[in-house]
Amino acid sequence: MDEKFEIDATDVEQESSTFKEAARRSDALWADLPRDPARYRVLTGERPTGPLHVGHLFGTVANRVRIQELGATTFIVIADYQVLTDRDTADAVGANVHEAILDYLAAGLDPENGRTFFFSHSHVPELNQLLLPFMSLVTTAELDRNPTVKEEIRAAGLRQVNALMYTYPIHQAADILFCQGNVVPVGRDQLPHLELTRKIARRFNERFAPDAPVFPVPDALLSVLPVVLGTDGQKMSKSRGNTIMLKMTADETARAIKGARTDGDRQITYDPQRRPEVANLLRLVAICTGETPEAVAERIGDGGGGKLKAAVTEALNAYLAPIRDRRARYAGDPAYVRDVLRRGVARAREEAVTTLDRVRAAMNMDHGLQ
Repeated sequence: MDEKFEIDATDVEQESSTFKEAARRSDALWADLPRDPARYRVLTGERPTGPLHVGHLFGTVANRVRIQELGATTFIVIADYQVLTDRDTADAVGANVHEAILDYLAAGLDPENGRTFFFSHSHVPELNQLLLPFMSLVTTAELDRNPTVKEEIRAAGLRQVNALMYTYPIHQAADILFCQGNVVPVGRDQLPHLELTRKIARRFNERFAPDAPVFPVPDALLSVLPVVLGTDGQKMSKSRGNTIMLKMTADETARAIKGARTDGDRQITYDPQRRPEVANLLRLVAICTGETPEAVAERIGDGGGGKLKAAVTEALNAYLAPIRDRRARYAGDPAYVRDVLRRGVARAREEAVTTLDRVRAAMNMDHGLQ
C-alpha cells in the first residue's frame, strides 16, 4: 500500500492534542445545550448499508434522541451517495434508506416535533454543489493525512482509492455546513473529519466573507455512551456477521447472543483489558438495566458464560421490546415513512438553497440572477 496512507507518530500526537481541545469544547456544549437549545443546529447521520443494530442504538442513536429531547434542531443525513465509496450496495440502497428511517423512528426520533428532519444526499443537489468551492480550500496533503480515511481504506483492504472516498471529508463538511450546523455528535475516531470541516468553514469565511461570515465553525459533541462491540468482541458490523439488529425478533436475538464469544473462566468479572468479550456482554446488560457492569458481574458470580448470556438475552429483549413494537407499527405504514423523508428533504433543500445563495454572493457568482 502507498506509504502516504501509513499512520506515523506525528499523526498520533496531533490526534491526541485535537481530542483534548475537542473534549473541552464538548463539555461546555453539554452544559449549555439544556439552557439554550435554540442556539444549536445539529447535523448527524450515517451511510445506509442496511438496518441498524444495537451498536448504532447505544453508540449514536440514543445520543441523538437525547439531543432532540433537549430541544435542538437536528438534521439527520442518510448518506446514500457515500455507500458508493467502498461498498457494492447500489441495488439495495432504496430499501436500506427505508430500513434506517424505520429504526430511527422506532428509537424515538420524532419528525413531528418540528425540529427533527431526515434527508438523503441524492435528493439535495444544492448541498452537493458546495463540494466544488470547498475542494478549492483543501490541499491533497491534508486529505492524505486524514487518519479516518486511512483507517477506512485499510479496513476495506483497498489497493486503489476512488475519488469519492478520498474526498469523503469534504463531502461531510458540506453535510454539516449546508444547514449552518454548529454541533456534530461524533466519536473520537470521527474528530479528524470534523477538524477539516472546521478548517473549511474558517477558510471560506476568511477568503470570501471576512466581514460577514457565511459559516459557523462547528464543534464536536462527544458521546458519553459506551462502545458496544459485536458478538465476537470486535467492532459491530454487518459485514462481520456479529450484529444484533433492532429488527430481530426475541428468538433471533437469543440465538445471536448464544453464539457470542466469552472465555473459559466460570467466575464472571468485569475486566475490559483481559476479558474484553465478557466485559462487552456485561456492558450490554448494564446499559439495559441501569446497573454498573461490576454489579452485573457480581450478580452472575460463578455462573459462567451460559448464565451471562441468559442475562444479556433477558435484559436486551426487555429493553428492545417497545422499540420493536413501534418499528412494527411504522413498518405497517410505508406511506408515512416516505412522507417523513419527503418532508425532510423539502426542509433540507430550503436550507441548502439559502446557504448556496449566500455562498454565490460571497464568491461574486450570483451574476445578478437572484
